[in-house]
Amino acid sequence: MPTECNAELFKFTAVESRAVVARFDGGAITSDAGALLLGATDRAIRLIGRCADCFIDRRRQDLVEHFVPTLVGQRVFGIALGYEDINDHDELRHDPVMAVLTGQPRPVRSRQRARLVTLVLA
Repeated sequence: MPTECNAELFKFTAVESRAVVARFDGGAITSDAGALLLGATDRAIRLIGRCADCFIDRRRQDLVEHFVPTLVGQRVFGIALGYEDINDHDELRHDPVMAVLTGQPRPVRSRQRARLVTLVLA
């Protein structure tokens, strides 16, 4: 019996007015698409935001490119996707699924020298 294909599109919450759609026509493919459900769950229960609220950001706010919720989200989502090493995040910053999860659809250009900020979650 042949498989019945469903051509329906799955729409997720837009990020900065950019549509996020899952489809099965062979376009850009990722093995981490299930993370979109994780992101939708996070938005429903606001887990990343509540965790980020536990940090006190003492950085100079005029120099900040990545806010604490984005950094916490990147780390938590990375661990949930099996990227437990922080060095994986250098590649993940180019991943479109990770960009959607952290709310950063485009890489932020550095206003000054790049700064490395690492959050360690116990």
